[in-house]
Amino acid sequence: MDEKPGTSEMPQDGPPPLADHPSEPAGAAAEPAVGELPLPGEAARTRYLAILADGGRLPASAVPPADRPAVAELLELGLLRTDPAGAGYTVVNPRSVGGRLSEELRSAGTRLLVQAQEMPALLDDLTRAYDRTPRKVDRSGEVRHLHGAEQVWERIGLLHRASVEEVLSAQPGGPLGRPLLEHALDLADRLLARGVAMRALYEPTARADGPTVAHVLAATELGVRSRVLGESFKRMLIFDRTTVVIPSGPDYTSAAFVEDPAVVAFLIGMFERDWARAEPSQWSPTAAEPAAQPVHVQVGRLLAQGLTQRMVAARLGLSDRTVAAHISRLRDQYDAETLFQLGWLMRAAAGDGRPEPGW
Repeated sequence: MDEKPGTSEMPQDGPPPLADHPSEPAGAAAEPAVGELPLPGEAARTRYLAILADGGRLPASAVPPADRPAVAELLELGLLRTDPAGAGYTVVNPRSVGGRLSEELRSAGTRLLVQAQEMPALLDDLTRAYDRTPRKVDRSGEVRHLHGAEQVWERIGLLHRASVEEVLSAQPGGPLGRPLLEHALDLADRLLARGVAMRALYEPTARADGPTVAHVLAATELGVRSRVLGESFKRMLIFDRTTVVIPSGPDYTSAAFVEDPAVVAFLIGMFERDWARAEPSQWSPTAAEPAAQPVHVQVGRLLAQGLTQRMVAARLGLSDRTVAAHISRLRDQYDAETLFQLGWLMRAAAGDGRPEPGW
């Protein structure tokens, strides 16, 4: 635009004309703050458009006190520049300002990227010293042994009440009994109401116990996830992935409460491995298998009846892989070459009264 310098003097209390740098836009040396875009505010935008509508030039004497902050902001951003004579201001093409600010942002970003790449090397001496220094490990309270069913259940109750994220349980073995199952269901209801996730592992024989089946069906309605694993696994309870309870005796009247992070991580890994290998099962009181039969006995009984591996897996609610593992063990025990031969040998064994091999 044609510039027509005015003759009036800049007021002493107005924004500075920057006459010492007539060719350099205000704010050119300033670097934009990280995470902030150097954009004009609403008042500055409105003032810029008003100056543009008046021909692109603003006499210094025409700046009222209320507009001085907006004019100062436009000068700082470079959207206004002072006339060479210092008598007023002229608008600057926003395209050139935007290009300059964009380049400044790119330069600042490049410097930050370089600093980010150099940062690990700058702390390398401290990192080496940290790695060389042995850490003191507090061994107190890592494993706590309790003896007596009353003490064990009291401690487990405290852990249940303190849980805030997740409770995992692996429950092999025989039925737990109606009173204990009713208590467990009430406890699950309260935990799930607090937002605590719950998962439980069972053996296939659990589906033959009416109270256990009823408990699992009710717990599933509440939100407990359960699976059936057709392999042997250890009994344990895991609270918030920080404390694991495992039995320390065959009668479950004593238990070890493990809090060591390395051991807890190992035991959680065992549970997750078993959970991944287990299968979701349809729990139904009318579909229970004969009680007190180990999984391998059920597999052998169905094979002796002429069922195929896939049919056995479907009947027991197990995966093909799990049934194949049991069949492999049975073949070794009966010295059978084929599945047909295995079934024939098992029928013969059942017919002459010899007991089926146990594990």
